[in-house]
Amino acid sequence: MTPEDRFPGPELPDSGPRHPQDLDVLPYGSYYEPPEPASGYGYDTTYSGYGGARFLEQHWPTASHTAPAFQEPQAGQAPAAHQQDDPPTIELGPPITEAPPEDVFYPYPQPEPGEAPGPLYVVGDVHGYLDELLAALHQQGLIDADGHWAAGRSRIWFLGDFTDRGPDGIGVIDLVMQLAAEAAAAGGYCRALMGNHELLFLGAAKYGDEPVQSTAGTASFLAAWRLNGGQQHDLDRLEAHHVSWLSRLPAMALEDDHLLLHSDTTAYLEYGETIAEVNDAVHDLLAEDGADEWWDCFRRFTKRFAFRGDSGPMAVHELLTAYGGRRVVHGHSPIPYLTGTAHAEDGAPPHIPGPYIYADELAIAMDGGVTMEGRLLIARLPLN
Repeated sequence: MTPEDRFPGPELPDSGPRHPQDLDVLPYGSYYEPPEPASGYGYDTTYSGYGGARFLEQHWPTASHTAPAFQEPQAGQAPAAHQQDDPPTIELGPPITEAPPEDVFYPYPQPEPGEAPGPLYVVGDVHGYLDELLAALHQQGLIDADGHWAAGRSRIWFLGDFTDRGPDGIGVIDLVMQLAAEAAAAGGYCRALMGNHELLFLGAAKYGDEPVQSTAGTASFLAAWRLNGGQQHDLDRLEAHHVSWLSRLPAMALEDDHLLLHSDTTAYLEYGETIAEVNDAVHDLLAEDGADEWWDCFRRFTKRFAFRGDSGPMAVHELLTAYGGRRVVHGHSPIPYLTGTAHAEDGAPPHIPGPYIYADELAIAMDGGVTMEGRLLIARLPLN
């Protein structure tokens, strides 16, 4: 009997054809930039050397929440065709210029003295696949059939990348914002990290076609956003309260000895020696004008694969030593690319039985490759 027989996953809805490219592309460059020589980490181009790597081959049954039968939502609009070339002057609409309100506040209540916190969940990259997210959250018992918080004092962290490639990125953001308010009212919380696609989306809205100096030549946020699956209907629906909320997301967090990141990179170390310093540095950067500074931040957090190969455990250890925790949990790099199974010879979709534990079991990858017919992963921590 296979793990899938013992722990069947949800029958996820189909939101339409997947975006043909899954790894982020910098204009005129490859999907990631090699690290600077001073960093000391080589990005192994092979798929070997994953110390202690394994899938967590189960589907995380949750004893405290029992999900009723889920009614599959209507399939969303298929994503727009992918733009293979980089057109720096493509017209995708004017940038958003309205200033975000200053009085937006999202409270996160703390447990009462002596009261234990609720169970902790993490959600991998969503990339606009709202129907799949609703189905996965409901299967875990975290929302009810109407899409409202049903998890009591549970804690949920989204690991970033809400938009691009999928059919309804703004719908995903609206849902997470709604769940944040509902969870707070129930004594739990729903929080989110800033991913590189949040930086890209905000940059496209703010700077549009304004040229930026990349390491490979002149580019623009709007062109890079389009190249990486940006959907015009998301930009058209972006409002000031979305901008305010996204701009205030933290870059990293520590929960129950898990260091939560979006990107599998050591670039966080370039922004501060503590979690608070990193988050403050990113927020300060987003609060100031400067397209080149924004671009550099996006470029750094688009790097990936730092935890692969023989040097991977050393890179994880450096992050854990600086910021605390016993394990790193990240999204960003789809598991099929980490394992070398992204392109099956028979053309079959990648098989993703669960989160991927690697780097001497110090790192957990949570991007199940929903954009490439993998799956949207939600897991309860800790994973063993």
